[in-house]
Amino acid sequence: MALDPQLLEILACPDDKGPLLYFADEDALYNPRLKRRYSIVDDIPIMLIDEAETVDDAEHDRLVAKAESDRIAPTFEA
Repeated sequence: MALDPQLLEILACPDDKGPLLYFADEDALYNPRLKRRYSIVDDIPIMLIDEAETVDDAEHDRLVAKAESDRIAPTFEA
């Protein structure tokens, strides 16, 4: 199940307060500026900095390329 579009419009990174990329098929929200991925568990975004995963350069490149190819827009315009 996908996250509610209204929720996506207000979701921001808890660290830098910027927009996120939503990967519904991976149950994740991603902040490309900090290379930080937030999990979504049972349709609930886990927006805790301590529980976020910092990704390596290769994974960052993959996520950014996927967002571009799948036309995934940020949760809001900064």
